[in-house]
Amino acid sequence: MRIILDAMGGDNAPQAIVAGGVKAARELNTDILLVGREDEVRAALAACGGEGEERIQVVHAPDVITMEDEPGMACYSKRRSSMTVALTLLKDGEGDAVVSAGSTGALLAGATQFVKRVRGIRRAALGPVIPHGDKGVLLIDCGANVDSTPEYLLQFAYMGAFYAQRMMGIERPRVAQLNVGTEDTKGGELQKQAFALLQAASEAGRIDFVGNAEGSELFTGRFDVLVTDGLAGNVMLKTVEGAAKFLFKQLKGVMYKSAPNKLAALVIKKDLYGLRSMLDASEVGGTALIGISKPVIKAHGSSDERAIFNAVRQAIACAKADVAGAIEANIEFMKIK
Repeated sequence: MRIILDAMGGDNAPQAIVAGGVKAARELNTDILLVGREDEVRAALAACGGEGEERIQVVHAPDVITMEDEPGMACYSKRRSSMTVALTLLKDGEGDAVVSAGSTGALLAGATQFVKRVRGIRRAALGPVIPHGDKGVLLIDCGANVDSTPEYLLQFAYMGAFYAQRMMGIERPRVAQLNVGTEDTKGGELQKQAFALLQAASEAGRIDFVGNAEGSELFTGRFDVLVTDGLAGNVMLKTVEGAAKFLFKQLKGVMYKSAPNKLAALVIKKDLYGLRSMLDASEVGGTALIGISKPVIKAHGSSDERAIFNAVRQAIACAKADVAGAIEANIEFMKIK
């Protein structure tokens, strides 16, 4: 297995990316291609003790895509950037997956332009797993497609179900549609038309559609995949992230408010750290670009060494699971004829 790392993407590049890659090479038994400015990458390798590591290779790419670059054209206009070179290597079969902490928009556009979508898929989608219970809930889409059609949502449902089945170990994932109410008639035209398509797919035995769901139901365990357009999905994801940060900040204030509270905090300290770890993006690794023909993982922009290590682990799992293959094999059921 060989994972291609965009060494220049993210707030902490290249040091955190390189260090995470070295850790993954040593502990996950995988080859790593570090793509970026060779002198900077090799300096980072030396700093983390990875110089001379047999499973690490460096591919020179002199340019870097920044957050100021126009996402839709960044990879196309910067053909020698670390992100573009990494995606091209994946397209050419020089690796099994790409991990990048760079611009989300540029990575999505670049993956679509160079690696390509699974044939028949209208739009790739971002599918983060929201921690909950043993498995979590896959939210699809969370920002790749602000404007969606009923067919997009139908395809997101199928893609999300295949991902949940193969990556999350859920034999028959339950799929719901995010809406303003649970009744069948709720929502705008997009949600109503998508509901009809999802219901038909469920009646045909293709997916297990459990109906509409309100945002407040995210942590109820009623569904495994939540389908929505990218705008609503992104708002929901950011709200959950913000609420989690607020909760821990308030909880910390309560725990250190008095001596008895501090003693109580010591008793449950381990459990609190476990809860925080579950919600930590560094532990999750990244978000898969579902619908692309080969695995591409978007790591958080602020990823540290641990986050990159976990993103590589996720990329390996994606490559082995062959989610794209499952999508391709069922594409005829995912089209509106």
